[in-house]
Amino acid sequence: MSLAPPTWSDTAQPDEGLADDGSADVQPQDIVEAPAARRAQAPLAPGLYVVATPIGNLRDLTFRALDVLRDADLVLAEDTRVTAKLLSAYGLSKRVERYDDHADDRLRDKILGRLAAGERIALVSDAGTPMVSDPGYRLVEAALEQGATVTPLPGPSAALAALAGAGLPTDRFLFMGFTPSKSGGRRAMFEEVAGVRATLIFYETGPRLADSLADMLSVFGPRQAAVCRELTKLYETFVRGPLDVLASDPALASPRGEIVVLVAPGREAAASAVEADRALLDALARLSPADAAREVAKALGLPRRTLYQRALALRSGSGSAEA
Repeated sequence: MSLAPPTWSDTAQPDEGLADDGSADVQPQDIVEAPAARRAQAPLAPGLYVVATPIGNLRDLTFRALDVLRDADLVLAEDTRVTAKLLSAYGLSKRVERYDDHADDRLRDKILGRLAAGERIALVSDAGTPMVSDPGYRLVEAALEQGATVTPLPGPSAALAALAGAGLPTDRFLFMGFTPSKSGGRRAMFEEVAGVRATLIFYETGPRLADSLADMLSVFGPRQAAVCRELTKLYETFVRGPLDVLASDPALASPRGEIVVLVAPGREAAASAVEADRALLDALARLSPADAAREVAKALGLPRRTLYQRALALRSGSGSAEA
């Protein structure tokens, strides 16, 4: 038997169903029973479970996450109200306690004690994968140090969802998290990664987006980029284009919602002739001219045909490498 689909809209948002005070306000018709026929055969083992939760659309919760949330002795949440709404939507009534980056050592020690006693504890954030710009690192580090089992449950991630829909290279990417609040700090961050040949991923807030795009344009130039807003939610939006166009787009002046900005990879300065010769000589000590040229071309991003001719010259001694 498969999980019955929830009755909420396909575009359910995380703040839907919350009362004015932020508490869960899920109606009886919204509750979905846990799929008893497909529950795990073995009981949930002791340990800490790092559970990814939906970033917007509540249908994105995985079956495995549902199993763990159902069987855990305790759920640690960034905001207990948000997590209570998610649990209620699936008909789960669990003990939920707050755990965030402001948790003190006493609370962490208490949780570690419960793990040592053999309890099953689930760690969730408000949305997405814990520890990806969310709390949890210190607890996981401490749990591992004391010998507890830590099990990650993969699932929703705003960074990966944005990467999948941005239309930018996906073979290499660098996640930078939230940008600094002030322009000087942002530019310093951007300058640090300007030459990285990987798609850059940043989290940003609506009120800071226009200033952040202007700083990106100043540092990166008119590279291709994408602004991804409200992923998996009702007003999900992708705006793609060069940074100079995005930075002047009035629709991006101060949009609402959660935002991911992706910037196309940079280009490193071409290697000099001296650097190419040094790399070729090193490769020629191990490889044939053809293989040496292929290796150096891949490493330095230079034309293989040109490097092959140079390798032949170096091998024959007709081309003397500069010191």
